[in-house]
Amino acid sequence: MINTFIGDLGHFSVILAFVAAIVSALAYFMASFRQPLGQDRLDWKLLGRGAFIVHVVAVFGIIFSLFEIIYSHRYEYHYAWSHSSNHLPTHYMISCFWEGQEGSFLLWIFWHTLLGLMLIKFNRKWEAPAMAVFAFVQLFLTSMILGVVIGDLKIGSSPFILMRDFMPDAPVFKLDPNFIPKDGTGLNPLLQNYWMVIHPPTLFLGFAAALVPFAFAIAGLWKGEYKEWLKPAFPWTLFAAMIMGVGIIMGAYWAYETLNFGGYWNWDPVENAVYIPWLTLIAAAHTMVIYKRSKSALRTTYLLVIVSFLLVLYATFLTRSGILGNASVHSFTDLGLSGQLFTYMAAFVVLAAGLMIYRWKSIPATQKELTTYSAELWVFIGAAVLCLGAFQVLVTTSIPVYNSFMGFIGLKTNAALPADQIGHYTKFQLWVGVGIAVLSGFAQVLWYRKTDKESISNALSIPLILTFLFSALVLLSGKMGWIPATDVTKEWIYVVLLVTSLFAVFSNLSMMLALIQKKVTLSGGAIAHIGMAMILLGILYSSGYSKVVSENMSGLLYSREFPDEMNRDNVLLWRNQPLEMNGYKVTYKGQFLEVKDFPDYVNKQVLFQTHDPYKALARTDLKIDGKVVHKTGDTVEIYPENTYYQVEYQQKNGKTFTLWPRAQVNPEMGLLASPDVKVFADRDLYTHVSSIPKPDEERTWSEVKEHLIGIKDTIFINDYVAVLYGLEKTNAVQGIDLNLTAGDVAVQADMKIFGEDKEYHIHPVFVIKDKLVGRIPDEVDDLGVRITFNNIDPVQNKFSFGVETTQKDYIIMKAMEKPFISIMWIGVFVMTGGFCLAIYRRYVEGKTPEDGMRNSKPQKRKAMVA
Repeated sequence: MINTFIGDLGHFSVILAFVAAIVSALAYFMASFRQPLGQDRLDWKLLGRGAFIVHVVAVFGIIFSLFEIIYSHRYEYHYAWSHSSNHLPTHYMISCFWEGQEGSFLLWIFWHTLLGLMLIKFNRKWEAPAMAVFAFVQLFLTSMILGVVIGDLKIGSSPFILMRDFMPDAPVFKLDPNFIPKDGTGLNPLLQNYWMVIHPPTLFLGFAAALVPFAFAIAGLWKGEYKEWLKPAFPWTLFAAMIMGVGIIMGAYWAYETLNFGGYWNWDPVENAVYIPWLTLIAAAHTMVIYKRSKSALRTTYLLVIVSFLLVLYATFLTRSGILGNASVHSFTDLGLSGQLFTYMAAFVVLAAGLMIYRWKSIPATQKELTTYSAELWVFIGAAVLCLGAFQVLVTTSIPVYNSFMGFIGLKTNAALPADQIGHYTKFQLWVGVGIAVLSGFAQVLWYRKTDKESISNALSIPLILTFLFSALVLLSGKMGWIPATDVTKEWIYVVLLVTSLFAVFSNLSMMLALIQKKVTLSGGAIAHIGMAMILLGILYSSGYSKVVSENMSGLLYSREFPDEMNRDNVLLWRNQPLEMNGYKVTYKGQFLEVKDFPDYVNKQVLFQTHDPYKALARTDLKIDGKVVHKTGDTVEIYPENTYYQVEYQQKNGKTFTLWPRAQVNPEMGLLASPDVKVFADRDLYTHVSSIPKPDEERTWSEVKEHLIGIKDTIFINDYVAVLYGLEKTNAVQGIDLNLTAGDVAVQADMKIFGEDKEYHIHPVFVIKDKLVGRIPDEVDDLGVRITFNNIDPVQNKFSFGVETTQKDYIIMKAMEKPFISIMWIGVFVMTGGFCLAIYRRYVEGKTPEDGMRNSKPQKRKAMVA
């Protein structure tokens, strides 16, 4: 019998969490119903708080149960079987947790529980109305993993369903209802990367944090506290924007070092779905700044905060409903939850929209006239630019939704995503980048200076001079070939983005230096803007001036099946045969495998793979710094799905370095290639494998050529020479148990093949067992040679060997130089640092009356563009 205790515990925890969320939402609602803010009914409030704590405990029970199922390889459960396997390292088992939809929902729920506890602890005044919203959201999210079926109605998808219940019609379960698979299907190979361990939790923390300002905004509308909610919500808005941005960049870096499209952003619909609410959250933070200074843009702030959370829900609907179909490589398949997801999203759209409409006229609005030199005007325009950028991406990304909706009402549409999505988005988003750069520099100066024309001109003079000097220097350097760039005059929009980004750097730098002298925390906005401008510069050069260095100059067409781009932008490298390539001498050195608990990659040639694909025998001692870690003949654990290809680069100055791009042939997904990157001060050299020889079972060997030779005789194999040095009896062959008995014999040949620059030992075996003859060939993959020990002629003292050849080992490889990409990654750290300062400042101000500036004169109040 299958022990279902852990699954029953998990499922019970889900039900308990769901019920507790219902009780908490209702209790918090009743505590605040018709009560002034901060004067909640204590009995209902304590019930709501207690129910939420029970909800938290139940969520931890769900997490414990699910991870126990994955970690203990309980393949009787479908979730463990479909996402894990016996040979995954522990850190990848963590990735298995959120690879599936149910696990990703659970991750989202988990972050909400922690944030909810923080609100209870630190925001007692707003606890009841805000937590009513929080618990209501948790109710919907928990329902997504409930896994209850009532007739034809399915509520949620349980991660604790047994295999026999998930696929009851499978023949194996009809024969044996207690059948348990010995191994799982494993984690998606593309997700077997350390960034997938930290990227999803970070991104989902950003999603979860977006709920906090939304909850405060709804609570403010509900309780008629139209302005007071901004204080506690402001730091959380900045926090959500910062974490969501960091999560997006983590995903971009994962794509950069795992996927082989040659970049970090591909305008995939799932990428876009996260990018959109990030832009609107940043816009909301800026309108909050405007309100704190001039008491205007409050309605806009409400709209942006609410829309940001609703866009997070929309992103969830896009990625998990299956509506994107083949439009995205990231989206989940439909688990039958699309209707439930739509209900979830629609419930909050109706709630928020209805409340906004009902309270719209009550929300204070100022009629202050904004002049040309008003900082608030330019900050507002900046927020509008961010929203326009989000809107453009939203409209195109939603095309599959339009088609689905029209089909639902009986109309057919032919709308399709743009054929060139990168070009479609980029041509508009470049101008968004220009607008952000200009406004972040100009508005920041206006914010801290007098609003007369002379003061502004003086403040802008030095940044403008530095901008034009550096722009001219960069353009001249590119024209002269001093920096890795093309002729910028051919793409004039690049010149505009370069100039405006430099202006953003210098204008914000001047303000940062001035503000630090007064108070460090005042400089948070300027620092964040500098980081954003650096990101724009990094994107400009790494994407706009990316250069293919692996141009095919041989005149050969590798394959008619390959697209023109692959035949043009890739080089063919035979093993150990150097090739000149755009200033580099490149040599492919061979295939290597990853051995468990061994720090270096190991040449595949010195590992004899057994019938167990995860185990191999060492053909030689494996050493680290002269110390033997594994002796010849030892069994070692390997990760066969990860084959690394050693590519040695030699620069013109004679210096060499080695890259290890990874590739594997997946039965369902084809060739999966992950690049390796060499980081220089001014560029990255990005290298990935585009094509490899067919797997062993698909290789075509030549006809066997017989050779009868004696000891020390030679065999000529194409351009190589093989020498037979001797024979020896053996009782065991690596990877094969011969089970020799009396009268059986096995003879192993000791041969050496001399390659171009390396000698190879080869040991074919001749076996006589139970009066039957057996032969165990040996191969040298480097040379495409297989030798079989065929016979022994005791009369002539000669030995017969059969030689087969196949195509030598090779790779087809693409290499690109991405100039100044490090500026972008550094910019991320700078921007995050600015956000941290801004969050700290707003948190401190939120604890003091009137933003901590009661004693300041209105005209001298200092604020920041967050």
